[in-house]
Amino acid sequence: MQDPLSRFEALRRPGLLLKAAEAGLRQYMRAAHLTRALGRYEPSQTIAPAEALADLLELEHSLNEKRRQNEAGYSYLRHIEVLIATLAEAQLLRATAARTPAE
Repeated sequence: MQDPLSRFEALRRPGLLLKAAEAGLRQYMRAAHLTRALGRYEPSQTIAPAEALADLLELEHSLNEKRRQNEAGYSYLRHIEVLIATLAEAQLLRATAARTPAE
């Protein structure tokens, strides 16, 4: 199984969805938005970026399948919310990896 960053890098979505997520990224606050995007009630400080990204990618995949199948329960707003968190957690994971010296 691929690591979360590799899976993120392989992600391909419609440009409009990504542009909306990138616009929302400027307003992203991990403490307020991560638990909502994940649907969890644990403090965001206890969730490691790699774990959060892996869970967000699974959630996003599920939403994308609903989008592709034109399911009635699909929500663009929810999809964008999850994509914003996914982009933010990928950035955080990259920054964390860059600060951690290789062993």
